[in-house]
Order: sequence, then C-alpha cells, then structure tokens
Amino acid sequence: MRVGLHALGIASGARPEIIRAVARAAEAHGFSRLWAGEHVVLVDAPVSQYPYSDDGRIAVPADADWLDPLLALSFAAGVTDEIGLATGVLLLPVHNPVVTAKQVATLDVLSAGRLTLGVGIGWSADEFDALGVPFARRGSRTEEYLAAMRTLWREDVATFEGEFTHFRDVRVNPKPVRDRWIPVVMGGNSDRALRRAATVADGWYGFNLSTAEALECVSVLAGHCAEHSRPMEELTVAVALTDASPELLPELADAGVSELVVVDAPPATPEQAGDWVATLAGQWLASTGS
Repeated sequence: MRVGLHALGIASGARPEIIRAVARAAEAHGFSRLWAGEHVVLVDAPVSQYPYSDDGRIAVPADADWLDPLLALSFAAGVTDEIGLATGVLLLPVHNPVVTAKQVATLDVLSAGRLTLGVGIGWSADEFDALGVPFARRGSRTEEYLAAMRTLWREDVATFEGEFTHFRDVRVNPKPVRDRWIPVVMGGNSDRALRRAATVADGWYGFNLSTAEALECVSVLAGHCAEHSRPMEELTVAVALTDASPELLPELADAGVSELVVVDAPPATPEQAGDWVATLAGQWLASTGS
C-alpha cells in the first residue's frame, strides 16, 4: 500500500515556497506521489452541483488561487528527484488534445518519467460554458481525446480521425520516456467512470469517498474488468477517503487498493509546511512499513 499526498496547487499550496517545501519533505519522508487537481474556472453562484459533497458545494472559495496542475507539477518536478507526480484530475474534455499531449509529454520528460495522468470528464456546466466547450457528451469526448493523445505519443507521424478531433501526418514531440507511454487513471465515482477506468485507462482515482463507498466502487470496478476480460491486477487503484485512518490500510490493500491519497491543505510558511508533512508521514507511513 502506497500513500500519496494531494496538497498542491490551491490557496497556500499555490505558493512556490510552499510547493518547494511540501514536495521536498514528501519525497524525503517516503510519500509515493504528489497529486494536484484542476479547475480552470470557478464561479460565485454556480448552477452545477458539486458531486463530491453532501451540500453540492465545492469547499474551495471561488476567489482562491488555483494553479494549472501541469505547471504546478513541473515546478515540483524541478525541486525533487524521485517522488511520483499525478494530476488528480485534469479535466480533459475542456483542453485541446494535441496541445495537452505535448504538455503532458513535456512534463513526463522533465520529471524523468514520474508522471501519472489523472483525467476526468468534469462536472461544472458553468466551467464548460466559460471555456466554450459543449457540456453534453463530455464522456465520449474524453475517451476520444485520450485515444488521440496516445496516438500522438506512440507514433512518429500521427493521424487520427474522430468525431471531436482530427489531424493527419503530424509530428508531436517529445515522446514520453517510458516506451512512449504515460499511465492514465480515470477519476470519478459513478458507474460510468468506473466502466471507463476498466476499459480505457490504466487505473482509477476515487475522490472524497467513505471507506464503505470506496470498497463498493472497487467491487464494481472489478466487475467491469471481468465483463471486459481485463485482469483487475492491470489497474492501479487510488482513493481519497473522508473517514481515512491508518487502521483501515490492511482492509483497503486486501480489497485491491494500491494507494491511499491524503488530501489536506498545507500551512502558510515553508517551515510549518515541512513539519506538517513530517507529521503526516509519521501518522500514515509507519502503518505501511515505508
């Protein structure tokens, strides 16, 4: 069981000195990955309901700093050497897939192959409207964009013909460093998201779930894998829990969870941030034998 840390990119975690302190301390203390999520746009009076809270509201204030996750993780890559990096998650359907393929491969090269690309279809119609992207059929758009990006990573001269994107005989470099491959995990807790993880991704990231909900999702994910003749062992499973405790780690591991992601906000100074990471490590990593 690995333990990741989802703490970068928002509010105090958006400041360079805090990113540096958290990233270096997390690497020194044995955290497996640094996660950073994305919203391009927040609005003061949202129409859409946030799906990961009981009241339908996202906890982050609309006026908070929220860094682009690829840029934030590039900074983290530059101040570390070994710790993994993961977007948790990038809202793929709002981005141009050709540009995104290049940006993601660039970060993979700069981090020496430490990147995991977490993607999601998005939940905020307000955000899609602001970006001029249709909210309808965003799941299909996500799957197609992912296929297009993998084509660009894999082929020297790439051609792709789809409903939402197309290109012919183009070169996009650099290529990802691990045999032209970047692991992709699918975010989202719905049945459709779990099916998508089983069919087109390399893993799943479940966010803001209770332990019981996470275990149910893992069971559903295993069912989708069996339905599509895919070994469950091919997928990584990362979860961020609302009721997480170190005592639950053996049960999660037995169920097939490969990474528990601790979600929290760092304190306001680099010194406090380093101590904060050390405290989290003492709480969580001792339970894993790391």
